[in-house]
Order: sequence, then C-alpha cells, then structure tokens
Amino acid sequence: MNYLAHILLAGDDEDLRLGAMLGDFVRGGEELGKHAPGVQSGILLHRHIDARIDALPTVAALLECLQPPFRRYGGIIIDLALDHELALRWDQYSEVSLQDFDRGVRDMLAWHDNILPEKLKAFMRYADRRGLFAAYQKESEILHSLRGVGRRLSRENPLDRVGEIWAEFSPRVSAGFASIFREIQSEVADWRNSRSTTTGS
Repeated sequence: MNYLAHILLAGDDEDLRLGAMLGDFVRGGEELGKHAPGVQSGILLHRHIDARIDALPTVAALLECLQPPFRRYGGIIIDLALDHELALRWDQYSEVSLQDFDRGVRDMLAWHDNILPEKLKAFMRYADRRGLFAAYQKESEILHSLRGVGRRLSRENPLDRVGEIWAEFSPRVSAGFASIFREIQSEVADWRNSRSTTTGS
C-alpha cells in the first residue's frame, strides 16, 4: 500500500494518520522514540500493514505475474497500482470525497510541520504540484510517479518503462483489489483490538 491507503486505513485518529504519513521516513527504534506515543502507534501500524500485505497470497501472485526486470521492483509497482485502484473506488470506502480527504491531509501536515522530516516536506511539495492524492485516479499520474521513483533510485531500474506492461498488469490488480483491501482492513481491525487490549483503552 502507498500513502493514500495507509492514511485511509489509519481511520479518524489524527496521530495514527500522521504516523501513517511518517512511516516511510522513520527508521529504527531511536527515531521512532522521538515522536509522541500516538504517532509512534501510527508508524507501527504503517509497518504492520507493509509486512502483512507482502504476505498475502493475492499480492504474491501479482508479483509472480511480473517478469524480469520488473519483478525486482514489483513492490513499488504494486503499491502504486493499489493506490490507483483505491482512488478509482474511493466512494466505496469513504464517506468523505477524495478531494476533501486530500485537503484534510494537507491541513494535518501543515499543523504538524515542525516534526515533519525534510523528505516528507519535499514529497508534499511534489504532491501539491501534481494534485495528489486525487490525481491517483489517473493512470498517467501513476506511471509518472513510478518514473519519478525510478529516477531517485541509485541503481538502474525499469520503472520508467512500466507503461509497457501496464495494460496487461493493471487488470490483474483491479481483479484482486477488493480481496486485498478487505484482508488488510481485517488486519488493521485485529491490530486495533490487540492495541486496545494491551493498553486497556
């Protein structure tokens, strides 16, 4: 899952949402400990989702569909493809419009600007220019994002050529999306229940 799914899965809790956005930018226990307990929980939920989605048979099958050299970068391709599918089906999963949700994320990050790492700020400047996250509904935007990720990687990669396989791969992601998202929603519910039992809240 990419940013859009992570934030939605965090629910209405602002700390969890903030942690969902920080998850890719906070490494190790020392950096984790610099944040408030609620935000730490959001980062841990982000990590939990990443671990659980990689273990889903449907996701593993999608990865197997990708031939070299794309398979090595399958996690990146699948993450953005899933956010694309979520954006297309947004009204099935949220009562808030995607545009309003998008604005809410920006307002939240602006409020907490003092704790945001520079890399996240840089990403949000890019997001503002591109109209993300609402623009994830467009196939062209997903392919543009993949090219951008590819340029930032240190080694040579095929992410600028995903368009060559998109017409064949995207329908497979679409067919599996509902099942994948349902399973991850269940995982998040179990995580919340476990957290509530542990904390007594």
